[in-house]
Amino acid sequence: MSTEFDLGALLAERGAERYELHARHLNPQLPRMLHTIGFDKVYERAEGAHFFDADGNDYLDMLAGFGVMGLGRHHPVVRKALHDVLDLDLADLTRFDCQPLPGLLAERLLTHSPHLDRVFFGNSGTEAVETALKFARYATGRPRVLYCDHAFHGLTTGSLSVNGESGFRDGFAPLLPDTAVALGDLDALARELRKGDVAALIVEPIQGKGVHEAPPGYLRAAQDLLHKHKALLIADEVQTGLGRTGDFYAYQHEDDVEPDLVCVAKALSGGYVPVGATLGKDWIFKKVYSSMDRVLVHSASFGANAQAMACGLAVLSVMENEQIVAGVRRTGELLKSRLTGLIDTYELLADVRGRGLMIGIEFGKPSSLKLRGRWTMLQAARKGLFAQMVVVPLLQKHRILTQVSGDHLEVIKLIPPLVADEADVERFVDAFTAVMDDAHSGGGLMWDFGKTLIKQAVTNR
Repeated sequence: MSTEFDLGALLAERGAERYELHARHLNPQLPRMLHTIGFDKVYERAEGAHFFDADGNDYLDMLAGFGVMGLGRHHPVVRKALHDVLDLDLADLTRFDCQPLPGLLAERLLTHSPHLDRVFFGNSGTEAVETALKFARYATGRPRVLYCDHAFHGLTTGSLSVNGESGFRDGFAPLLPDTAVALGDLDALARELRKGDVAALIVEPIQGKGVHEAPPGYLRAAQDLLHKHKALLIADEVQTGLGRTGDFYAYQHEDDVEPDLVCVAKALSGGYVPVGATLGKDWIFKKVYSSMDRVLVHSASFGANAQAMACGLAVLSVMENEQIVAGVRRTGELLKSRLTGLIDTYELLADVRGRGLMIGIEFGKPSSLKLRGRWTMLQAARKGLFAQMVVVPLLQKHRILTQVSGDHLEVIKLIPPLVADEADVERFVDAFTAVMDDAHSGGGLMWDFGKTLIKQAVTNR
């Protein structure tokens, strides 16, 4: 009997059990949800901004693994870097030496935020946020961190404490002593800062939930207020960073904004090896790591591992050599303009907003009596059902994967891989137009599926 491990053979033998295995051993609600909305597809392979099933049908990915697949699936440069680092047989994670790859990646990252000086590498976005929270509290000697309503910064205990969505927080109290303020409300920020116990404000320049952008001038004014009260500005760029919004970081859309700490992850991984990074000012790091006795006061067992660092270096190389950020700006402008042009055509389409390849499509109450009655019926069952009714036919009829931008929101969020091109934009717009035509006709599969969603929403109450 062979003792060799053959991954391909294992997948060939057991791959068809994927949904049953999840239902039995993992989160039981995930396969249940996927079966209910018809998302229980079997994808065999992926490339760039596309998936392929066993019959060779291609699916357009407008989700990018929640932003992880910034360069799409299996970019050859990142893939080669991973092969290279495995073939080098490096003495990785000895814990008592200084390997070159973390220093090289930190150096490369910091060129995109020259006002920052040092980097801590962890394994995810939520770890990057946890690091920023710890560093801000220690550096300022204060306990409280402010966050914005509807924010999403992660789901571990510290990051959950600055999560602005009650659905994620319910049942996990008590959390850390943090306080919500409205995004853009400088008066509320000033009121909290006057209490003298605030370490920092953490903010997404564009919120993932609902795709709401900080108002013009808010980040700079908030930064000035924070520094006046000796508090810090933390920019959560876990989803918006690395070119997503048409600049390397979303905070760079506003002049003279220089956060004290910046959190990145997702796209830095190349879609292969989890990685998170917290970038910060020299004085903050030197306060945390103030002596040799404190050398390991904050660390991560798998942080700065060679595979993650190699992927990060390859990602930054591709972004520079292939001018990814400029491409995002062009493609994003085309996508937004094509969708904005549909607002006057469809009464159910309320707004299109966002930057670069982070676009929110919001639906709203129609004016005609026929559609208004159906809209009211959906809202009575559960808010957000219409957006789900759009997402489902986009996948089932047009083979396009999208997402609703948060529970109970009538917003679809588009975050395709940064390598999506003009043809992908036209494919999405054509499909979206067809779905909107169906919705406004008052019939078709879309409204039939709406009845299923209503029944499911009532059952889950």
